[in-house]
Amino acid sequence: MAARRPINPSRRISETGAVLASSSLQSRSRSPSYMSIALILGALFVIGYLYRGKGAFGNPKAVNRVKGDVSCTAEVERAIPILKKVYGDSMLKVLHVGPETCFVVSRLIKEEGTEAFGVEPYDVEDADEACKRLVHKGLVRVADIKFPLPYKAKSFPLVIVSDAFDYLSPRYLNRSLPALTRLSSDGLVIFTGYPRNKKAKSVDKAKYGRSAKLRSSTWWIRYFLQMSLEENEAATKKFEQAAAKRSFTSNCQIFHLKSYQ
Repeated sequence: MAARRPINPSRRISETGAVLASSSLQSRSRSPSYMSIALILGALFVIGYLYRGKGAFGNPKAVNRVKGDVSCTAEVERAIPILKKVYGDSMLKVLHVGPETCFVVSRLIKEEGTEAFGVEPYDVEDADEACKRLVHKGLVRVADIKFPLPYKAKSFPLVIVSDAFDYLSPRYLNRSLPALTRLSSDGLVIFTGYPRNKKAKSVDKAKYGRSAKLRSSTWWIRYFLQMSLEENEAATKKFEQAAAKRSFTSNCQIFHLKSYQ
């Protein structure tokens, strides 16, 4: 998997820590050196504690995976409580499609009564043992989404896709998007990168085959209309309301679509 840098802690917090340390040192210029060390360590501890709870639910793996990249897969993990609020029973059986799907599947199956399956569009040779166990159990499949997947229509109430579409040309997107939509009975949720994050995308062409193509919301909306896909306005509104209550702000674009009837 591509290496990812953790999001920088808030500059405001670091500046506050610096002011506290500076003020203490000036007022006690003759204090022993161990006092300076204690103040610095204390400031670092506060920063680390606050950052641990910000946007990653205290999951160090989620933090590490955003190293050098805006990972929409990490965003899916953050959004799971909100998605459960929005989709209710539809979240009891979910298919996630995208790079690093093992992390999402592992997170989902911890939810009581939830069945989760994943499709990894790329190889898992460098994956950890936990991911390989999910593949062995059949919960995660390694499959090229440019071709039909081995699932029947409406096999899953909800299908969630992250990052995967960013590496597809329109030619292959024309195949994969309708195919994945047909696998869902209650809807499709797409997490995709913002064009402004293009420079942040670390690309391994040997793995992904092409550079990421990050498209604007205008492009996506026009494309959905061309593919006869309707926005799930009720789900979009519920998601926005639930996200506001949790102070959740995504680094990715999120689209809620209705399934084909």
